[in-house]
Amino acid sequence: MTTTPKSIFITGAGSGIGRAAAELFAARGWRVGLADIDLPRLAETKSLLPAGSSEIHRLDVRDRTAWRTALDIFTAPQDGALDVLFNNAGIGTGGPLAEADFDAIDQTVAVNLMGVLNGARIGSAYLARAGGCLLNTASASGIYGTSGLATYSATKCAVIGLTEALDGEWARSGVRVRDIVPAFVETPLLCGPAGRDDKTIRETVVASGLEITPVEAVAEAAWRAVHGKAVHTYVGKTAFQAAFAARFAPWLLRRRMRKGF
Repeated sequence: MTTTPKSIFITGAGSGIGRAAAELFAARGWRVGLADIDLPRLAETKSLLPAGSSEIHRLDVRDRTAWRTALDIFTAPQDGALDVLFNNAGIGTGGPLAEADFDAIDQTVAVNLMGVLNGARIGSAYLARAGGCLLNTASASGIYGTSGLATYSATKCAVIGLTEALDGEWARSGVRVRDIVPAFVETPLLCGPAGRDDKTIRETVVASGLEITPVEAVAEAAWRAVHGKAVHTYVGKTAFQAAFAARFAPWLLRRRMRKGF
């Protein structure tokens, strides 16, 4: 008897966390839907996976019609059921908010928040058919707002709140809702501006003595989140410390953010 493999649909699969998660889940026998706006990068990701384990879907997470089309096609072999939807696509933006470009603000909110809401809203029916799991990529910047990353922090705080809300809202339907909460991850987002002294996020992180987490560790955290009971899965020392301080000593975080992270 042939067993149908479990399925995961990953946005932002062209690089970073999405690519690492695709490699991990495919290596463990899952069927993987690779979604991204960048087709060449998607092709690179697909080339790293076992033959026949994945398929590519060009998807702008802001486009609701594209969401429905991609999920209909990917889930067709399983009669419209989806085991995991990994709402991972995101962009970074930094610098003082008072000097921020409005187009950059709009794009960050559209991708990081509305894109996640689109995935949750449209994906809910597919997940309900499988009793599946919605997995969102949040950030330690959403635990306590990070100075110099105000818009990004606002979107990730919203993702954490959305995860908690849907964990309660969808419980009766049998759909689990989880998020991963990493701090600074070894992805292209670190090349963006940090908002002070014209430094990149990477340069500021290193100067602050904070760790940069490998994408492979975040992918493993995604696996644990999908299979575990915790709503939030923190990844890396900085994320754990931020969660602890936000609960027991928020004044420490406030002081740090006044100095810049």
